[in-house]
Amino acid sequence: MTRKPQKTKPTKVKMSKKALLEIKALHVTVDGKEILKGMDLVLNRGEVHAIMGPNGSGKSTLAYAMAGRGGYEVTKGRILYGGRNLLRMEPEERAAEGLFLAFQYPVEIPGVANTTFLKEAFNAIRKHRGEGELDAMQFLKLVRQKTKELGISDDMLRRPVNVGFSGGEKKRNEVLQMAVLNPDLAVLDETDSGLDIDALKVVAEGVNALRSPERAMLVITHYQRLLDYIVPDRVHVLAGGRIARSGGKELARELEEKGYAEFAEAAA
Repeated sequence: MTRKPQKTKPTKVKMSKKALLEIKALHVTVDGKEILKGMDLVLNRGEVHAIMGPNGSGKSTLAYAMAGRGGYEVTKGRILYGGRNLLRMEPEERAAEGLFLAFQYPVEIPGVANTTFLKEAFNAIRKHRGEGELDAMQFLKLVRQKTKELGISDDMLRRPVNVGFSGGEKKRNEVLQMAVLNPDLAVLDETDSGLDIDALKVVAEGVNALRSPERAMLVITHYQRLLDYIVPDRVHVLAGGRIARSGGKELARELEEKGYAEFAEAAA
């Protein structure tokens, strides 16, 4: 059961000027089992960080806890997002404030066209920010500009969200969602899952096109191959519910060669 957010407006906490995300001593329990056991992480604007680790290390748990998914109970610690306590926000408020989560297994929404889904999400964010909503024609002009930039066909816009999509199409569709919603923080949860090398390259190109000095990205992956195409500024190894080691992009190659054996004790 997820801890209920407070109804009071989250107060800002002083952070460094560039810091967008600060996780401190985070503990998360799922179905009564503690998965994250005191995790710390700082992510600055303009940076791309990768979280790697063996299966069951808590990578997806981190993503879901940040997004406010039910069943992921934060028992200790805090997550500061732009200086505000993220855990006091409802899930929809987190999204409206600029947090985007790309799922490992994107959900299908039968009967809802991609354009309709994107328009409603886009205008909900604008409304939250006190901005005027775009009408159908204004939004269509915007979304077609994004599809052109990303090399995505208009046919994808007319189809129901992810219904009948291949694995690569689903991931490309999430890149399109990210481009349209323009988040400050994008969390990509094993976006390489189920992709062949050609699809992986296409998705990576889309993600790289969205890198920005004002946007931060957290790439969660089990394998190094994704990081050949989305090159991170920092790589962190998650094991035993904590960050066991951090380093530059070369750490990912080391993990590819040696595996996670040296972190087995921490994970036990």
